[in-house]
Amino acid sequence: MIQFEELRLSLERIQPEILDLAEALGLEAMKSEIEQLENKAAEPGFWDDMEKSQVVLQRTSGLKSKLEGYNCLVSKYEDALALIELANEDEDLSLLEEAENEVLGIQNELETQRLATLLTGEYDSNNAIVTFHAGSGGTEAQDWAEMLYRMYNRWAERHNFKVKTLDYLDGEEAGLKSAVILVEGINAYGYLKSEAGVHRLVRVSPFDSSGRRHTSFASLEVMPEIDNTISVDINPEDIKMDVYRASGAGGQKVNKTSSAVRLTHVPTGVVVSCQVERSQHQNREVAMKMLMSKLMEIKEREHLDKIEDIKGVHKEITWGSQIRSYVFMPYTMVKDHRTSFETGNISGVMDGDIDGFINAYLKAGSLSTLENND
Repeated sequence: MIQFEELRLSLERIQPEILDLAEALGLEAMKSEIEQLENKAAEPGFWDDMEKSQVVLQRTSGLKSKLEGYNCLVSKYEDALALIELANEDEDLSLLEEAENEVLGIQNELETQRLATLLTGEYDSNNAIVTFHAGSGGTEAQDWAEMLYRMYNRWAERHNFKVKTLDYLDGEEAGLKSAVILVEGINAYGYLKSEAGVHRLVRVSPFDSSGRRHTSFASLEVMPEIDNTISVDINPEDIKMDVYRASGAGGQKVNKTSSAVRLTHVPTGVVVSCQVERSQHQNREVAMKMLMSKLMEIKEREHLDKIEDIKGVHKEITWGSQIRSYVFMPYTMVKDHRTSFETGNISGVMDGDIDGFINAYLKAGSLSTLENND
């Protein structure tokens, strides 16, 4: 039947791309590294150094996940081809919709895995530390910051990433003033680094009794979580520590003890805080890790030789500096100003469907790199 013949041809056109993906992923090298890491894990004394053993296990798990993802894609391809051939042979049109969905799913999965091969930065495979800041605009901006906080939590859920709230400061009437989350998963930073910047909201404010349209701003900072294998040289005398009582998303222990910790790197003015752990010592450990990650990210982004060269210049969270606009009124549209990618499905976006924006950014970065190489 012609419908199944066309579907079979479109599927077979994908096969060379799947084979190319194997080469781009470096499957043979990946298998070899997994074997080496597993041999290392079997050596006597492997567990004597827990930090190093965790790094090995995380690397092994990440490589196995990529390998399994590719093998799953190949299996789906073979199953879909068998389904199409069977349906065509039996002239069973009732299977056409299922076959079309299978082919579409394979195309989407191929695109997802292909994009993952673009994540070749030094820290792309790391966990991500995401910081939310409400901009100017009081309650309206604080509510917008909380909407973004929810959006990225939902995005992480869609990708089976684990999210841990490290810090949360409530807004005065609604929303949040600032918050920090840790997104744990392979390539979390590689994907989320594209989201750093100012996000602009246009809507009729629920906090305005006159029903007027408001423009609000909130910003995101995205840093890779630096693991224990990377050494960051920070002078202890350059760090100022303040302790205070926790507030916000801290549960029943909130405001009972001064366990929350704020660290300031005096030379650069960089500030981090943590309040969700049970003790001041634990909060300081997490905050110190956040500080190292933040300083390292700024150093790399600004192509500096050492941390002492950081000037601590920050972009103002206001008009003209936004990377993306979310318009609820008078029409519905979300548009990224760097890639021009846009969608009218604003409810889907606010529910975490932002892969289109992330993918467009990664593709644009890949094209830019190729043009520079040429």
